[in-house]
Amino acid sequence: MGIENKKWVLKERPSGLVKDSDFELIIETLAEIQEGEILLENMYLSFDPTQRGWLNDVPGYLPPVQIGEVVRSGGMGRVLESKNSEYKVGDLTFGFVGWQTHCVTKPEADDRFRVVPDLLPIPTMLNVMGTTGITAYYGLIELGDPKPGETVLVSGAAGATGSVVVQIAKLKGCHVIGIAGGKEKCDWLKEVGVDDVIDYKNSNVHEELPKIAKNGIDIYFDNVGGEILETVLYLININARVLLCGGISSGYDATRPPDGPNNLFSLIIKRATMQGFLVLDYLPRSQPALEEIAAWVMEGKLQHREDVQEGIENCPQTLNRLFTGENKGKQLLKI
Repeated sequence: MGIENKKWVLKERPSGLVKDSDFELIIETLAEIQEGEILLENMYLSFDPTQRGWLNDVPGYLPPVQIGEVVRSGGMGRVLESKNSEYKVGDLTFGFVGWQTHCVTKPEADDRFRVVPDLLPIPTMLNVMGTTGITAYYGLIELGDPKPGETVLVSGAAGATGSVVVQIAKLKGCHVIGIAGGKEKCDWLKEVGVDDVIDYKNSNVHEELPKIAKNGIDIYFDNVGGEILETVLYLININARVLLCGGISSGYDATRPPDGPNNLFSLIIKRATMQGFLVLDYLPRSQPALEEIAAWVMEGKLQHREDVQEGIENCPQTLNRLFTGENKGKQLLKI
């Protein structure tokens, strides 16, 4: 009797928030694995805004998910069977496992399936000890190069990546301003040490930010894109660094990127830099970042939150939580 796999495949391109009918939940019986392959039992799936973008038929840093393909998603699972000498039964493995209960793969160097130490709870490892933490660390530390006393602004500050960025910025001695939606998220940011918080759902960011950032902005870690970037560019200091990490305000739903800000000339006046980056570029050398993050977590200096939904049937609606603002912290699904 073969192992039964439940998987979501893309049925048609979504418009706006995804619907269950955009996908098809298929049950299949898996064949015997071949030489070089491993069989994983997936345990947790990671949900990130960029996954919505992968469902559009537009080129990106990874190819779009094709009609009939398993929906792409990172996650963690244990090796059930192995015909690959680099993996043994019981290993905890991270990689692009997809929206499914099991994953058969023949790992190669660029697949990024890696065995991870079984030391911390899986939700923690998929959050601050995973790509979320690596994104925050290298974006802020390496590209932002924060100096004590500088002002760091973070949009999407209560999200998975933003919440790590604001705390690292505080650890580096910066004055931190966070933008988030709703009283609960803003109160939590104050609890973890953010100096000033703007609730974009209950106030006007474009009016509030100039009042709060009276000394200007040295680093802007942008997780949302859209109109806020234009407001920020009027407030940047000389030699400011603008780091483009995400664009959730567009919903990752556009067939073409949204129009950019009209005041890019500010970068010239302020001799500032604006740079986009992807965590995939930093994964090969992620170990130093993870070691420092682990120390901060163990010492209680870095707080983290995970929003864990349950059941493979709930994948589509779990993705939507990122765009409705329902999630609190890193969005995960326990299978």
